[in-house]
Amino acid sequence: MERNVKYLIIGAGISGLTFANYADGDYLIVEKEDEVGGYCRTIKEKDYVWDYAGHFFHFSTDEFKKRFIDSVDEDEIIYKDKNTKIIYKGELVDYPFQTNIHQLEKSEFIDCLYDLFHKEEKEEYDNFLDMLYGKFGKSIVEKFLKPYNEKLYAVDLTTLDKDAMGRFFPYADIPAIIDNMKANKDSTSYNNSFQYPRSGAGSFIQILYDALEEKVLLNHVVDKIDRANKKVILNDGSEISYEYLINTSPLNRFLTLFDEEKMHELQSRLSYNKVLVFNLGFNKKSKYTKEHWFYIPDKKINFYRIGFYDNILDADKLSMYIEIGYSKDAVVTQGMIDEQLRLTLENLLKLGIIDEETKLEAHSTILMDPAYVHINSETDAQITELKKNLADENIYTIGRYGAWTYCSMEDSMIAAKNLAEKLKDN
Repeated sequence: MERNVKYLIIGAGISGLTFANYADGDYLIVEKEDEVGGYCRTIKEKDYVWDYAGHFFHFSTDEFKKRFIDSVDEDEIIYKDKNTKIIYKGELVDYPFQTNIHQLEKSEFIDCLYDLFHKEEKEEYDNFLDMLYGKFGKSIVEKFLKPYNEKLYAVDLTTLDKDAMGRFFPYADIPAIIDNMKANKDSTSYNNSFQYPRSGAGSFIQILYDALEEKVLLNHVVDKIDRANKKVILNDGSEISYEYLINTSPLNRFLTLFDEEKMHELQSRLSYNKVLVFNLGFNKKSKYTKEHWFYIPDKKINFYRIGFYDNILDADKLSMYIEIGYSKDAVVTQGMIDEQLRLTLENLLKLGIIDEETKLEAHSTILMDPAYVHINSETDAQITELKKNLADENIYTIGRYGAWTYCSMEDSMIAAKNLAEKLKDN
């Protein structure tokens, strides 16, 4: 079987669905899973509503805010002012750590403040860790920033670009830190509030999907891309010819679809990490009833972040997600998953999140692969050149993983919309 379409879209995640919503002309989405959404999917089990991972919408554009918010019942959307903490040596410290060092025990506060004033700033930083030391000094880095980010990225931080997190990193200069201390207030990071649908983030995905006239091939995998003849070959042997090819699948996989050595060489050099996510449902509430998520820098604890769905959805039983970082080369077996679940429950008890009477009622497991892309200047330059060359052949790769960048879901939607509108004029 052979088909011809104007726009062939690989991946039915939020970027692929958004592009299709704004595209003119004939399109088709090829999706390897049996449902749409990518990582932005919702799991419902017993009384619990879980997403594949924590998805919190911070709409900055009226268009997308109106598109989603106005498409659901008024009482479906929950508005929250973000409440995030760090568990540091058994105590809660407001996030971000670097602007809340005044909440530490006195001697640690003095260490952080001294090192902050005696930090060695540079004109240019060699890598992410170098930047952290230069911006914040030894104590802040080694108490929180280094151990936490090592757990999150599961990689040597010297291998990350100094701008690995872009605008999402909570930078703070000395005057801002001092002002925060003098005011004795809790500072916040980017996006201080968020919206969340009671039915889970998947309900927003459904809005995009419902508008698409069912032009989605589920359970189909692209096996090969024939650039010369502008067609793709699927796993069932069928072929689809295209005028424009829009990729939203992870770049590290996309590159393997080309029978070209330079593509495979770049693919082998892309750095990223995996994240094991546990969604957990318990029989009773935690003592923590207002917090939305915690950051845990302690290397003795197996997870780096936990989130409380029940405190967002105002549910009467503890419902949460747990995130555990792995390197890109890690082979995560079922035995490892079982052991990590055991350790997770043990550590939740140790941290006081649950107690002896708290019982696990339901859980799900997701392995995000890739989870966080690792930005470095060398591969970033190659990716930029690659995208330019592919665009000359009407091939575009977009989205957080398709573009291999650090961005929000709204950023991905804006980029997909802009590309669709740009191609309308061609």
